[in-house]
Amino acid sequence: MLTRSTARAHLPANRYDRLEWAGALGDLGTLLPFVIAYIGVMKLDPFGVLFGFGVSMMVCGWWYRTPFPVQPMKAAGAVATTQAAQTALLTPGAVYGAGLVTGLIWLLLGSTGLAQRLTRWIGRPVTQGVVLGLGLAFMAQGTRLMADNWWLAAPGLAVVVLLARNPRVPGIFVLLALGLGWTALSTPEAWRALAQVQPQFSTPDWAWPALSWNDLLLGTLFLALPQLPLTLGNAVIGVREENNRLFPDRPVTDRQVAVSTGVMNLFGSAVGGVPMCHGAGGMAAHVAFGARTGGALVILGALLTLLAFGFSTSVVTLFALIPQAVLGTILFMTGVQLAGGQFDEKRSGHDSTILLVTAGLSMWNVAAGFVAGLLLQWWLAARGGTR
Repeated sequence: MLTRSTARAHLPANRYDRLEWAGALGDLGTLLPFVIAYIGVMKLDPFGVLFGFGVSMMVCGWWYRTPFPVQPMKAAGAVATTQAAQTALLTPGAVYGAGLVTGLIWLLLGSTGLAQRLTRWIGRPVTQGVVLGLGLAFMAQGTRLMADNWWLAAPGLAVVVLLARNPRVPGIFVLLALGLGWTALSTPEAWRALAQVQPQFSTPDWAWPALSWNDLLLGTLFLALPQLPLTLGNAVIGVREENNRLFPDRPVTDRQVAVSTGVMNLFGSAVGGVPMCHGAGGMAAHVAFGARTGGALVILGALLTLLAFGFSTSVVTLFALIPQAVLGTILFMTGVQLAGGQFDEKRSGHDSTILLVTAGLSMWNVAAGFVAGLLLQWWLAARGGTR
């Protein structure tokens, strides 16, 4: 019987070739908007945000050996930034408190095996419906971003499609070059601001000592608890489903995913980072642009860590060079990769109904789609239609 260390020794080695570099950049469409919002709207310390993501990505890439993503928790991020823009209710302390509570919850669920037992009640049509709905939502969101600048998005999308299977010239490199060229022509002041960027060494500012009970309460009620069903559906079950479908030689379990979610959130909250998760969409994004090993995550994590230590005060200026239409193109292709993988098997009529209902609602709200699909699965099972 293989021990855990022996089993890990048989995992394929990470690669760091041009395709892994291309795949590393595939999740920018999701990552950058949330990072910019947290820093620009909530005034979080850029170092903590970048450092939390960077270290978590490097560790996950090294451990899982697949393009196992680390992403911002979307519901928590959306609530935090919109509330901060409208009221002073949610502060940076509440974000750090949410990360701490989230980390403790998922570490408990994973280490005790509760996460594994919970997922046994959830059928495959529900999980695939969540992933399909998320893919369609990414395509819709990407289309909206591309529509604002279609004369850049159209050739960019064509380039990505034409170079999709070209290992020598990854399409995302050409896409980013087009985007940077467009910024240089249309927004020269952005490049003038870039000329003012200077390296400035930064260090961690530990967040836990400054947390108050009010931070923990607000972070728990407004950010951590509403995120739980979304995390279970997409960032535990969904990413496990995608990883094991794409990389059956490197399988993961719900328990592993829950534990790593807990650990990286505890670390992130300690250094001033934001709530993080493993999303199926992130894996699709990395894979869509060429990643096939954990090398992509190590590369992206190393880049973010370098930015944290040397350029965290200028990160918003740097990220502003990438046009929204380019991020939209990346999101659209991520959605195609994610949705396309859910049509690979025959299903019964009841399973198809569950999948379509879950997917339809998940396009609007993943947590709502997940709960509705689960309830439909149980109702049909009670009538003798499934399982």
